[in-house]
Amino acid sequence: MFDLVTKYKRVIQVFLGLIAITFATWGIESYTTFRSSRDTVATVNGMEISQREFAEELRKQQDQLRRMFGGGIDPALLDSPESRRAVLEGLIGQRLLAREAARAHMMMSREAVIDAITNAPEFQEDGKFSTAKYSAYLASRGISDQGNVAELQSQIPLARFVGSISETAIAPRSVAARLAALEAQKREVSEVRISEQQFLPQVLIDDAQVKAHYDANQADYRTPERVRAEYIVLSAETLARQDPPTEAEIKAAYEARASQFRVEEQRRASHILVKTKEEAEKILQDLKKTPGRFAELAKKHSQDPGSAEKGGDLGWFGRGMMVKPFEDTAFKLGQNEMQVVESEFGFHVIRLTGIQAAKARSYDEVRKELAEELARQKGQRRFAEAAETFNNLVYEQSDSLKAAAERFKLQTQQTGWIAKSARQELGALDNPKLLAALFSSDSIKNRRNTDAVEVAPNTLVAARVVEHQPAAQRDFAEMKGEIAEQLRRREASALALKDGTTKLDKLRKGEDAGVQWGPTRLVSRREAQGLPTNMLRQVVSADTSKLPAYVGIPIPNGGYSLLRITKVIEEPAKEGDPQTAARAAQLYGAAQYEAFVESLRARADVEVNPKNLERK
Repeated sequence: MFDLVTKYKRVIQVFLGLIAITFATWGIESYTTFRSSRDTVATVNGMEISQREFAEELRKQQDQLRRMFGGGIDPALLDSPESRRAVLEGLIGQRLLAREAARAHMMMSREAVIDAITNAPEFQEDGKFSTAKYSAYLASRGISDQGNVAELQSQIPLARFVGSISETAIAPRSVAARLAALEAQKREVSEVRISEQQFLPQVLIDDAQVKAHYDANQADYRTPERVRAEYIVLSAETLARQDPPTEAEIKAAYEARASQFRVEEQRRASHILVKTKEEAEKILQDLKKTPGRFAELAKKHSQDPGSAEKGGDLGWFGRGMMVKPFEDTAFKLGQNEMQVVESEFGFHVIRLTGIQAAKARSYDEVRKELAEELARQKGQRRFAEAAETFNNLVYEQSDSLKAAAERFKLQTQQTGWIAKSARQELGALDNPKLLAALFSSDSIKNRRNTDAVEVAPNTLVAARVVEHQPAAQRDFAEMKGEIAEQLRRREASALALKDGTTKLDKLRKGEDAGVQWGPTRLVSRREAQGLPTNMLRQVVSADTSKLPAYVGIPIPNGGYSLLRITKVIEEPAKEGDPQTAARAAQLYGAAQYEAFVESLRARADVEVNPKNLERK
């Protein structure tokens, strides 16, 4: 797509972004080093996955989910047996791929990586490699130059290997057309819900049932071992706030980087991308007669869907951001002038829509940005200097956090009651190693500080137990009412399920089930119209060769949902839609990649240690 052409000359940036892919956790050494099996979660052809590696990957994925969903996600979902197993399977797949990449001799020399780094645009200043920029990048990741080079030596070949598998898949046109038709298809649906509430009056639970359930499930009615703790956090961010840059420092930085704040000439253009010169020339002639139709013709004719939807607008760009023929033309045109130009993507009808002269950003414009950068750099330097002292203080003066807190001007924070297997947001304490240290006998019996634990880059946390409660059985009298209500709802839900499945069976036989259907709505794979994902999946996959068609789905919190499909509307698919073709190719590529990993898994010697996989 042509709106991606702005990155065309910055391909080298791609390798820097590879640190974000899943494989970034490992270097070459971690694929070949054999560790003690005491903390092994799994072995893959003799290569071990340790609890430390597993815990770190699990934490990273949990952090990613929290960023995506904020407070709207149940913490329990982030560390369920299913999610832990999924993380482990991902690590196993990565081990298998790393071995195959090594077998294929996909290597990158240290010299090649260093050359790529020194030529990367991110680290350039005045056309030369900037040690300051590169150092700031390393500090932001909490990694050394040697560690970064070693990471990239393994990451780049591994990413290329993954691409060589998934990007070679070719989706037939018929598949893309079928995909477009399925996505566009709409189904008319009405629903009725059978609630567990209507069956509650029918359910009677006696004391004997409650007691029997309590006796059979006593483990479910225990108060877990828990502690209240206090803790301190040493981070680069905290240290940065304690020592903000002075006005003189900010001004000095501005003067030293004056050229960095120069904004070169920017241009804005719209384009219509077509396949032939004849078509482009015809469009240009039409536009000369009616210039106001540019957006209309772009939406109708342009082969670049990204910009076509915006009337051909490509936004502002500078030199070096477009392919050369397009750039040369755009920077020669005057305001609102149009011209046809050929590039490797096809023929473009270009109209220049804006010109911004080169200018220098003033001190006031960049002051805040510079202040934040200098503060971050100061904080990272101070953290590097303070980390060892912080570690020593919490270890040597283990009966209190006071000395470390006073030395680094840190606030001592308190927790409520937390359990080792807590399903709750724990903030800075949400780290497996730190929780394990808090619940160790040394912390509980001797009330000693935990070691300083790195819970995130440039962030150390030390904690100590303030109060401890051992696990205890909750009394039956205390639990009696709660258990009775739980059993009533369970029985009512079972009755709702039975009633729903009976009615579904009658409906499918063409019998009257006495159902009062709700209003109809048109749903599709793209437009759920408020229908939950699990219900939508059932509706769009239902057999509609005979209408009306019926599906039934248990409701997670109790009850049953009946859905009736009364009409199927086929929408004409857009012929040769490049976006649909790209999605089809993506699906084929993902399937090909998964099949390849599965084939490796089938031939591999994989052993999993279930005990070490469980949450500690």
